[in-house]
Amino acid sequence: MAKTTETKAPKAKVTKTTSKTKTQSRTAESSSAKAAPPGPPRQPGVERRKSHPARAKHGYMQLILTQAIPHLGQPGDLIKVRPGFGRNCLVPQGLATYATQTNLRMIEKHRQRLKELEEARRSDLLSLAAQIAQRSLTIEANANAEGHLYGSVNADQIAEALRNEGFPIQEESIRIEGPLKELGLYTIKVQLAQDIHGEVKLWVVPTHTEEPTG
Repeated sequence: MAKTTETKAPKAKVTKTTSKTKTQSRTAESSSAKAAPPGPPRQPGVERRKSHPARAKHGYMQLILTQAIPHLGQPGDLIKVRPGFGRNCLVPQGLATYATQTNLRMIEKHRQRLKELEEARRSDLLSLAAQIAQRSLTIEANANAEGHLYGSVNADQIAEALRNEGFPIQEESIRIEGPLKELGLYTIKVQLAQDIHGEVKLWVVPTHTEEPTG
C-alpha cells in the first residue's frame, strides 16, 4: 500500500520573514522620528497674510485715513470704500493707507495716546476753573454820580485782568452779553472748553482820583 506524503510550509522561514519585516518597520519609524523637526511645521504665507490689507465684505475694502476728508472721516478713522476708489485715488494721493494688522495696531496705540493727552488736558482745565473761581477781579472805570460808566468794560479788559492774575485766558473765552456799562459786582463766565467753564467775580469800581486840597 502506497504511503501518502504531506508537504508542510517551513515555519522557520515565515517566522524569519515576519521578524525581518517588524525590524525594518521599527527602523523606519526611528529614522522618521529623528528626521522630524521640533515644533509645528512652518506654514508658507503666514507672514504675508499678517501684513495683508484687511478686506471688508460686499465688495468694499478697508482703509485708514491719513488726512481729514469731507463725508469720509478724520485722520485715523477706519473706512470702507470701493476698491477702485481706494487704490486709484485715496492711497496714491496719500489720503489713506491700507488697513494692515500692523497699521491697525499703530492706530490703536495712537488713539490711546491721544486719549491720555485729552484726559490730562481736561484735568488741567478743571483745575484752572477751580482756581479762577477762588479769585475776584477789580477794574476801575470812569463813572458819573449815578454809577453809569462814561465808557464800558469789555471782554478784552476782563481777559487782560485775568492774565495779570496769572491765568492764560484770551478774549474769546470771556462770555458776556455785551460791554458792562454800570458800576457793580458781576459774575463773569469763562469758557475753557466746550463743556468746561469757570466763573470769576468782577468788581467794576469808579476810578480813584485824589480830592483837591484847599
